Amino acid sequence: KKFKGDRSPCSPSRVLHLRKIPSDVTEAEVISLGLPFGKVTNLLMLKGKSQAFLEMASEEAAVTMVNYYTPVTPHLRSQPVYIQYSNHRELKTDNLPNQARAQAALQAVNAVQSGSLAITGALATEVGLLPGQGSVLRIIVENLFYPVTLEVLYQIFSKFGTVLKIITFTKNNQFQALLQYADPMNAHYAKMTLDGQNVYNACCTLRIDFSKLTSLNVKYNNDKSRDFTRLDLPSGDGQPSLEPPMAAAFGIIPSPYSGPPGFAPAIGFSQAAGLSVPAFPGALGPLGMPTAAVSGRMTIPGVTGVPGNCVLLVSNLNSEAITPHGLFILFGVYGDVHRVKILFNKKENALVQMADATQAQLAMSHLNGQRLYGKVLRATLSKHQTVQLPREGQEDQGLTKDYSNSPLHRFKKPGSKNFQNIFPPSATLHLSNIPASVTVDDLKNLFAGTGSTVKAFKFFQKDRKMALIQLGSVEEAVQALIALHNHDLGEKHHLRVSFSKSTI
Repeated sequence: KKFKGDRSPCSPSRVLHLRKIPSDVTEAEVISLGLPFGKVTNLLMLKGKSQAFLEMASEEAAVTMVNYYTPVTPHLRSQPVYIQYSNHRELKTDNLPNQARAQAALQAVNAVQSGSLAITGALATEVGLLPGQGSVLRIIVENLFYPVTLEVLYQIFSKFGTVLKIITFTKNNQFQALLQYADPMNAHYAKMTLDGQNVYNACCTLRIDFSKLTSLNVKYNNDKSRDFTRLDLPSGDGQPSLEPPMAAAFGIIPSPYSGPPGFAPAIGFSQAAGLSVPAFPGALGPLGMPTAAVSGRMTIPGVTGVPGNCVLLVSNLNSEAITPHGLFILFGVYGDVHRVKILFNKKENALVQMADATQAQLAMSHLNGQRLYGKVLRATLSKHQTVQLPREGQEDQGLTKDYSNSPLHRFKKPGSKNFQNIFPPSATLHLSNIPASVTVDDLKNLFAGTGSTVKAFKFFQKDRKMALIQLGSVEEAVQALIALHNHDLGEKHHLRVSFSKSTI
């Protein structure tokens, strides 16, 4: 959905105008912004003005691309790039100087996309393919919040060419994969476009290198490894693709029939030889997995409701103790809360609107079933798509609050450390932003004042601005976090509180 404030001044056109592109960017990198949305038919780089014009094969592809990049600003070489429709209806670049590189890059992409592998040596150097860069990629998924299955990798990477084989494994506590393309050019494009991108909003970051292996040897076709050129391979013992502790964390009971555990198979692999993956826009930024196109098939186990919905219904609250601010702080640990509404006639129920559907899923998976003010909180997806603010003059008793511009959002900055520090509620809290004058006893007394029992406390050795405090129970810690996050400690320092994965 376009935001009202972001209406482009021009009417849709298949030519897009890109501004603020970095001066050292290559033609191929600019083209890669358009690739997930369709064929790119022309390119004009105006490096002196830090601008470029990108022509898509169809106006529909251009509209999809602009709609996708309006809420999610694309980055080239970690600089934000701005995209709008151009006044031009097509690009005429035949007689312009310096167009050879753009045409070479476009030819390379089109050769990759159409599967024609007759790429000349000169073209390979033009696009920057180095000798020794083979067709096997090594993929590490960092910050793995939701399981990334072999199917998900196949869907993402087959955008860039024919995927022959995939092997997934866990090494050094990291989920990794080896993926072999039919051609090194495909591997090069996939690495260039996808390295550093997120599969889901704010998590599951792809780190991609070339593997030293020239070919993969796949023995079994199951949910850990697959050779798409040989559908006759045995399935082996078909171990669930998640390690048991991870599976338990997601409430997944491996069943012999469910394909990857807990997921409906995203793709039917019986016809894998001639598989065409449904094109979904958004193989960039968060890699489109939460988009409605996929979320119909890709759901987090045990989650029902409207795919893509960012409003949660929170029920069984203690109506004497709960406030909109309390819900804002608690749910704000797992995403940016835009609005909160405690229901006027049923004060034990509330609606919480998160910034996006992934954050709503995250908050729901971590907070559903937690105890708060003596009651077990229930969180599910609401049927409402937004939380309505009361009309002027309407009696609301302060039960509806708009927090969309709150300075307390933890996830405003893309790539912020906060994304890596999201943990389930625990009895140990991580404290930061502590001024030097505040002592152990000051902090212990502060937490004891919320009714908590302080069991242990320690400052970080290297950095006294941070500390861990262990309270009597998870419920105490949840209530203390609500009460004391952003508490003014003096000297312009406001305490920051989050759940810790460590214990003292």
